[in-house]
Amino acid sequence: MTGYQEILTDPSYTGQLVTMTYPLIGNYGVNDEDRESPVPQVSGFIVRESSRITSNWRSQDDLDGYLGDHGISGIADIDTRALTRHIRSRGAMRGAIVPSNLDADSVLEQILAQPQMEGLDLACGVSTSERYDVPAVGEERFTVFAYDFGVKAHSPKLLAERGCRVTVIPAETTSEEILAEAPDGLFVSNGPGDPAAVEQAQDAIRRLSEKGVPVFGICLGHQLISRAFGAETYKLPFGHHGANHPVKNLGRETVEITSQNHGFAVRGGEGDEVPGAPDLRVTHVNLYDGTIEGVEHREQPVFAVQYHPEAAPGPHDSRYLFDRFIELMEARTDS
Repeated sequence: MTGYQEILTDPSYTGQLVTMTYPLIGNYGVNDEDRESPVPQVSGFIVRESSRITSNWRSQDDLDGYLGDHGISGIADIDTRALTRHIRSRGAMRGAIVPSNLDADSVLEQILAQPQMEGLDLACGVSTSERYDVPAVGEERFTVFAYDFGVKAHSPKLLAERGCRVTVIPAETTSEEILAEAPDGLFVSNGPGDPAAVEQAQDAIRRLSEKGVPVFGICLGHQLISRAFGAETYKLPFGHHGANHPVKNLGRETVEITSQNHGFAVRGGEGDEVPGAPDLRVTHVNLYDGTIEGVEHREQPVFAVQYHPEAAPGPHDSRYLFDRFIELMEARTDS
């Protein structure tokens, strides 16, 4: 229903305060299986009501204890509906969770001293320091390198279930290192921060695509792929977050309900054109505000979506994209 543990451990939320709009949080506890990364990544957690009891056979701890064990500040009994409306009208902003007896002016001074999200490279800070493998489930059919800019555990898992051995690589990995091992595909992960501040993957995206290696990106990866081919990105007023965003697939003429978490977007143009990136075409559009939700290369096996097709938590409408990535690698192998 809410997926609060997956949200807490999503590296895309690094450095951010997260407000839950569903009113009751914590009722099914936490466990070791639903994590998207080993520890919580949020800076703070804001809820309407924190459940005093947990009721689930998989529960290993309660939410309050879990946050306390990892030094994460949380606050309850907040009118999250009013807070959400405020953010929606004023835009995302810096904030703090502090004791009520602190001087408001001094707290505001500390808040304003924090950096803005524009120009902030958070992705490299959450990336793995050493590469690691996620083995294929069953027969190994393909080798995929996955750039870790804050990758969620579900993405490599879904690729592994489709016969891929996934090598998760640090953000600083060069295109030469990747080309030397000739993977069958490149996956560019989600992550936090401003895509304009993350340049490491763009050369690898271009060079591998020129050699016909399929490239698939999600969220931050979508923005990096778009920028690699000349597109611009910009900060949204309050971003897209949550598990119920309608996205139109222009090719299929269908609507997918998607899970999203991003504060930046690719600048759009007329029709299926991507300004500054004539080699790309728009494939998906957000039905809330018309922003670009997906692109593909007009000639090379490169595609990306702004949302989270692994959807943990969220609907599974878009998991076909992982199958499409497999089909592109199959086509390259057959040729």
